[in-house]
Amino acid sequence: MSVTDELALLTIDAEHVVTEAELAQRLASERPLRVKLGIDPTASDIHLGFAVVLRKLRQFQDLGHVAVLILGDFTALVGDPSGRSATRPRLSKAEVDAHAETYLDQVAKILVPERLEIRRNSEWLAAMGIEEVLRLTARTTVARMLERDDFAKRYASGAPISVMELLYPLLQGWDSVMVEADVELGGTDQLWNLLLGRQLQEQEGQAPQVALTTPLLVGLDGEQKMSKSLGNYVGIAEAPAEQFGKVMSIPDHLMDSYFRYATNASQTELHDYAELRKHARPVDAKRLLARRVVETYHEPGAGAEAEAEFDRVFKSGATPTEVPEHDPQDLSDRADADGRVRVSSLLVATGLASSGKDGKRLIEQGAVRRDGGPVTDVDATVALGELSGTVWQAGKRRWARFR
Repeated sequence: MSVTDELALLTIDAEHVVTEAELAQRLASERPLRVKLGIDPTASDIHLGFAVVLRKLRQFQDLGHVAVLILGDFTALVGDPSGRSATRPRLSKAEVDAHAETYLDQVAKILVPERLEIRRNSEWLAAMGIEEVLRLTARTTVARMLERDDFAKRYASGAPISVMELLYPLLQGWDSVMVEADVELGGTDQLWNLLLGRQLQEQEGQAPQVALTTPLLVGLDGEQKMSKSLGNYVGIAEAPAEQFGKVMSIPDHLMDSYFRYATNASQTELHDYAELRKHARPVDAKRLLARRVVETYHEPGAGAEAEAEFDRVFKSGATPTEVPEHDPQDLSDRADADGRVRVSSLLVATGLASSGKDGKRLIEQGAVRRDGGPVTDVDATVALGELSGTVWQAGKRRWARFR
């Protein structure tokens, strides 16, 4: 493949390439490029939105280049401020390490191990002393930091910005220096950080990395970018039925972008889907999309099976074939002196709600059912001895069964 053809392939769906001429020059060198992508293990799931840039990284691999995946086990402790309107809650090292382990299996769904280098940035960041950190902070200015859109907005509104958050872009940029990246990939919200990496590399006498960004996939809410912290995401490791059901819930106007960015569809398939959308019912086009998403991350035929399970549960009102099971005794620490536990607390313990407040909200909305019957009292309790064999539901897709 010629350099021109490689460049055309790699820049398809790219939002920014800084610079395209530099990328062409690197490709013409006929040596494997080191293509960096960082991911902070802040939750257990890699979602469809992050998979957009992972597939771009796979394109580089397919052309013979080396994917350098940075597991940000140190930067995750700081918290990426990109796109944030408030300070991100800090995670413990144990939480970050647990999430990092799950990521390795998930990236294998997209990347090939033969040309994959996995690094943890704690290798170099955790070893830095205060003197080295101070030297790093001298590489840029507060005024430059406040050029970042999210920092500028927060500063203008009076929202707090911690000094630790200001360090994050410097730490990410220093990763590029340490792995000698030729190219760094990221979402469009990462462009400023990627450009700072170029600056740090130049200061260290390295050739500045090419910064290439990909579009941000809008989440299930149809408004904000897909995000683990917002909960509006589809995990690439989620069960086929869960993926199918979530994709079926997206607003119709997102279907084209999901088919383009959330699947591995070819340009021909994208054209065919656009033609189908002109004539097919929206629900039929969405079913095709949901099947395709499932089969992108699961074995052939998984999409059709997930669709059949979706119809069985949502059309016929049946209980899903696979429901997470829990031991009633796991709730004993939540029970009162009489051995009873609040339903809102039960929902949190089983993963049906994110918090007690969320559990009460679900009850108030009539979204909670026990063995098919509605639970309407936000203060309702249930005895631990009555839980065995019961099936609980929150919303349309979340279920739990007690042994």
